[in-house]
Amino acid sequence: MTRVYCCIPKPKPMLLRLFSTAVSAGFPSPADDYLEAHLDLNRYLINRPESTFFMRFEGEPMLECGLREGDLMIVDRFIAPEDKKIVVASIDGELVVRRLRIRGKRFQLVAENPDIKTISINKDSEFEIWGVITFTIRHHLFSSNLQCH
Repeated sequence: MTRVYCCIPKPKPMLLRLFSTAVSAGFPSPADDYLEAHLDLNRYLINRPESTFFMRFEGEPMLECGLREGDLMIVDRFIAPEDKKIVVASIDGELVVRRLRIRGKRFQLVAENPDIKTISINKDSEFEIWGVITFTIRHHLFSSNLQCH
């Protein structure tokens, strides 16, 4: 079952602390313990609230690009669905998440999993692109979808 979550128009800012240093795999440096600014996740993740919605990802067709079961996808309908972008599309009544490939006038929806076949769009296909995935959010605490390679 696909679940769609609408974005709230004009969300109230929620400022969180943003540190100016990146995190390395080693030991933290006490000298880097200062705050750079505040980060509003609404402004960072959602450029156009009126054209943005959320969906949960299900399945395994996009494993090689990092999408995992349960990830929350942020989808923007305003962004042009160009070649190589990851899109949410409806094909013959089924919603799918795939990488869009455009070759001249031919469209394909390509999985990032070698076990999943590419979907070629033909003139008889009922095809609509719902939007382009801009960000994903993954819950790491107590998550069963963590797969480190």
